[in-house]
Amino acid sequence: MGKLKINQYVVGAVQTNCYFAINDETKETLIVDPGDNAKQLADRIRQEELKPVAVLLTHGHFDHAGGAAELAREFQIPVYAHEDEKETLEDPKLNVSWMMGKEEHFSADEFVADEQELDLAGFHIRVLHTPGHTVGGCCYYLPYEDVVFSGDTLFCMSVGRTDFPKGSMSSIVRSIKEKLMVLPERTIVYPGHNDVTTIENERMYNPYI
Repeated sequence: MGKLKINQYVVGAVQTNCYFAINDETKETLIVDPGDNAKQLADRIRQEELKPVAVLLTHGHFDHAGGAAELAREFQIPVYAHEDEKETLEDPKLNVSWMMGKEEHFSADEFVADEQELDLAGFHIRVLHTPGHTVGGCCYYLPYEDVVFSGDTLFCMSVGRTDFPKGSMSSIVRSIKEKLMVLPERTIVYPGHNDVTTIENERMYNPYI
């Protein structure tokens, strides 16, 4: 992975994986899915003298987007999400914050499109629109580092749940087959919950695909 270093933090009530994708040469950092514990994440950033560049949201559920606004304000950085996820971010029924007894409204500064290419923190990133868990769910693929942040689309030997509003099992399976299973088998998958895996492992062992 060369200059890429990934720190993983488990945050919030439903044990969400937040990742810092750190450029080890410059300390520039992408914050992926800071769903909670924004203060602790900010403290860690300062302790390690990291330089946050952006927050990347794989989707708009509260357990992934919850700490984004606070970190964005703290470090004056933009929040990225897929263009089809605006409604999910803003609606407490769709971002399922109501399940925790809250009415939370989230937002993004930059809305990206399927197959859009980004250059952030010294990394080249392809946005992969992977609807199914949510309408505008997406994955962030770093082709030169052989890494994909899969959010709640693809898990180790499982897939994201589709029983939330606007979820679709047929869509998530199609997304995984068409967008993720075509990636090189050595690609490391960093999911929104549970264990890290690889595309090769999921091709061989994931019962859903």
